[in-house]
Order: sequence, then structure tokens, then C-alpha cells
Amino acid sequence: MSLARKLRREENRTIGLVPTMGALHEGHLSLIHEAKALCDIVVVSIFVNPTQFGPGEDFASYPRDLTADAGTLAEYNVDYVFAPTVEEVYPQGFSTYVTVERLSGELEGASRPGHFRGVTTVVAILLNAVRPNFAFFGQKDAQQSIIIKQMVRDLAFDTEIVVLPIVREESGLAMSSRNAYLDSAQRQAATVLHRALSQARAAYDEGERNATGLLDLVRATIEAQPLARIDYVGINDAVTLESLEKLDDRPVLLSLAVFFGKTRLIDNVVLGQTKKLDAAGAGG
Repeated sequence: MSLARKLRREENRTIGLVPTMGALHEGHLSLIHEAKALCDIVVVSIFVNPTQFGPGEDFASYPRDLTADAGTLAEYNVDYVFAPTVEEVYPQGFSTYVTVERLSGELEGASRPGHFRGVTTVVAILLNAVRPNFAFFGQKDAQQSIIIKQMVRDLAFDTEIVVLPIVREESGLAMSSRNAYLDSAQRQAATVLHRALSQARAAYDEGERNATGLLDLVRATIEAQPLARIDYVGINDAVTLESLEKLDDRPVLLSLAVFFGKTRLIDNVVLGQTKKLDAAGAGG
């Protein structure tokens, strides 16, 4: 399965990895665009990772179209498409998992127990298989990026993690492969997520520093949409994921997960820093 042996021959050339689960959209493509700008060789992995899905989640129905994805990547002149099978990634007898303590238990981790163990394990496998100089992730999965950065530091991977801004549809809806599950009414209703986050950012910019006030504003906006059902809304330190009550000058992550029917969408905004991670540009 390893590409590293083959890529070692590419001496003095930088290698970029864009890990995906396929069903490619403009968010993924913007990551690829950045990888091509920064690296000499770009590898895109396509692997729907079973270990990050919990019981009753959408592993079986997750959108898959390797032929269409490969055609898209050919148009982008990607150097390698790495699409291993489940058996190649997790061979018979596989029993080693990577867990980032504490960070993995917050927010998404609390709602989806075991999810981040699957994420960090598969990312560690991909980093070992490809040995990239850079790996590219989207800010839409903000907690994932924080956890992967911690794993890379702790386990001394020789890879720099690059996190790029969220790409949004014209409506403000963050691009996601799971948007394909939404019917027209749900897709329209889901625009409330970006609207709620934007209202909170405006309140923050006007001086609101009480976390409860910002959370209440977000919840009230979303709860006014009858098709929305909140899983969680949280305000956390943007580096440590410490839950916050009173905000100061450090960057904070305002994140949420909301159901529209059976479809669960996530979104976030970073408060207290430049707009770099809040603008349309890239994401997963």
C-alpha cells in the first residue's frame, strides 16, 4: 500500500497530500489548488474510512463515485490518486489505533464517541504511506485539524499540516459531501447555520464577550428554523479546545452541529483573529 518507497525517488521535490473521502466538491478542489501551488508533487487520497463512523451513522450510504472523482482529479493534473481498499488499510489482524487524549472527547468527540480515534488512526496510516512534506485540511472540520496537529507534534511526523478556509455556497452553506443528502427545503433551511454564526461574529465585533450571550444568540436563530434540530453549539479556545465562559483576546472557536432531517451538518467561525479562516476559500 505504501507510496513512500516510490516517492522517495523524487529527491528534492516537495510532496503534498490531500486526504479525502471522495465525493469531491469545490472545498476539496481548493485544497488541491493550494497543494499544487505549494508542492511539486500532489497526492490525493480517496478512502471512506469505516473506523470513524459510529453505529447507525452513514458509512454504508456515504456518497461514493470513484470514477467521477478520478475524472475530476485528472482535470486538475494530480500526480497520484491513492484509493486503497479497506483491506489494504486495515488488514486482517489489525489492532493498533491512535488516540489523542482530551481533545478527542470535546464537541464532535462527545457527540460521536470513537470518531476521532478512527480519524487519527487513518491519518497516521496515510502519513506513513505517503510521507508528505505537507498535508492539507479544511477549516470546516476545525476540531479535526486541531487534533491532527496535536498528533503530528506528539508522534514527530515530519509533515506540516496546512489548514485552509471554509468554502461556502452562494447561500453561505458550508460545502460538504453530506449536502447531497438534503432535499430542497432542507438545503434552504440549512443556510441558517451561516446566518447564526455571522450574527454571533457581528455581536463579538461589537464587543460582546460573554460566551453565554453568544451561544444564546446562535441557538435562538437556529431554533427559529423549524427544520433544524441542534446537536451542540460550543465556544472553545481555538487551540486547546478549553470550554470558555468569558472571552478575552485569544482566538476562540464557535462551532455547531445541527440536524436537518437525518442529515447532520457542522460549521464554525473563529472569533478574535484575522478573517483568514472565516473567508470563502477552501475547505473539506
